[in-house]
Amino acid sequence: QVQLVESGGGLVQPGGSLRLSCAASGSIFRIDTMGWYRQAPGKQRELVATITSGGSTYYANAMKGRFTISRDNAKNTVYLQMNSLKPEDTAVYYCNADYRDSRSPYNALDAWGQGTLVTVSS
Repeated sequence: QVQLVESGGGLVQPGGSLRLSCAASGSIFRIDTMGWYRQAPGKQRELVATITSGGSTYYANAMKGRFTISRDNAKNTVYLQMNSLKPEDTAVYYCNADYRDSRSPYNALDAWGQGTLVTVSS
């Protein structure tokens, strides 16, 4: 019973920047790892970046040096700062959270947001 809501997507020129946000709400006991994934039409969903509750990060090779993932645990929110955007970054970006529900805190659960579209084009 956790909802993830992404925001911040839109149209941006190559070389530009966007910051995506994802806020989690609901019966949350705790959120463990949060991450961003993306999916272009006709392609598989791919991992963009993840961040643990302690702040450890992981980036896919294509995003290293351009994207930065961060989180605010007090707000149950994860961010993705995207710089030097390329046309190939165009995709629907999805937020993901591994969490424990307050009513079943010993079970690991997975939640996904609805996605936010990022279009990189002139």
